[in-house]
Amino acid sequence: MNRMGVRRLAPLIVLVVLALLPYSTLQVPGLFDGVLNSPGTLQLLALCLVFGGVALSFDLLFGFTGLLSFGHALYFAAGTYVANLALTELGWGLGAAIALTTVVGIALPLLIGSVALRVSGIAFSMVTLATAQVGSIIVLQDPGGLTGGEEGLAVDRNPIPDALIGVFNTVNKYWLALAYLVLVYVVVTWVTSSRAGRVWQAIRENERRVEVLGLRPYRFKLLVFVLAGLLATLGGIVHLLLLGGSTPRVTTADFTIGLLVMVVLGGAGSRWGAVLGGVLYTYLDSRLTDLAQSPAVQDLPAWLQIPLSEPLFLLGTLFVLVVLFVPGGIAGLVAQLRERRAGRRPSGDDGPAPGRVVEQLRDQVTAGTGVGAGARPHDGV
Repeated sequence: MNRMGVRRLAPLIVLVVLALLPYSTLQVPGLFDGVLNSPGTLQLLALCLVFGGVALSFDLLFGFTGLLSFGHALYFAAGTYVANLALTELGWGLGAAIALTTVVGIALPLLIGSVALRVSGIAFSMVTLATAQVGSIIVLQDPGGLTGGEEGLAVDRNPIPDALIGVFNTVNKYWLALAYLVLVYVVVTWVTSSRAGRVWQAIRENERRVEVLGLRPYRFKLLVFVLAGLLATLGGIVHLLLLGGSTPRVTTADFTIGLLVMVVLGGAGSRWGAVLGGVLYTYLDSRLTDLAQSPAVQDLPAWLQIPLSEPLFLLGTLFVLVVLFVPGGIAGLVAQLRERRAGRRPSGDDGPAPGRVVEQLRDQVTAGTGVGAGARPHDGV
């Protein structure tokens, strides 16, 4: 099998390895405390997979379309809290709770996006930040005792299937998290390869020129805004089932900033890069927290103990280093190394080269093919 065939099969190979991981009793000293199929390790890996999917949903907005939203946490929080309330307060079954949360996951970003996308640039970011802050305040204020305030909200386990409850069923939760990541990856791969995906990339490159071509960027931006919000909402449901409750930490702006760090760390505009960034950030966040509380750090001199006791400080330092020295993130670094080893310039296998997306879109419109095909340019998806 040649190199191209291996590259195409790589996602399938990774999926098979991840699916079989719970059967492994391999120990990885330094990375995990127990064997790979221990409940603690599987729980950590499941969280990494969930946030890999959520990071990819954020990259759909930021990396592929160029929309820097600071309100993505709101949709993730809506997923965990709405599903929790449906299960706990309304006593609904899991299927009905997921259906209700899905409807909210479409309606909420549709409502907010229809307003926020009327402006662009920093104004758009501020509007999304403001709406997310409103959601965070509502959760923390605990209206009617529904959200639990700062204490969070434990879920009623009675409506949840037994296969998703308890430490002994951690493996099922792991596979659920893996299924969520696969769903997000397949959806994002499909939509970014579609005609709408080509327009999103063109909007990222030059929105004004897209308008000149006769297309209406607003509708395309609203579509990707709703889709990214829905995928994040579904991630909130999986997060609820993993942890057995909802925590107000996921409603804060810090959570969205964490998603931004994940995407930049992995490589904005790269599907596998965003997933890898989400997995790596979540793993480091968990392990650095354990490291900060360990006696090895507590016994250090103050000038070392203070920074090492703050995981966010270390992650922020890592973020700065990546921005300064690896602008394309891990995905960009891998691409550079691959091209350097091949002794040639980047080939653009992952899509059109930057700055060429609008030109390709223009050629398609002019030729009457692809997006906007027909005698008159239009914005049909």
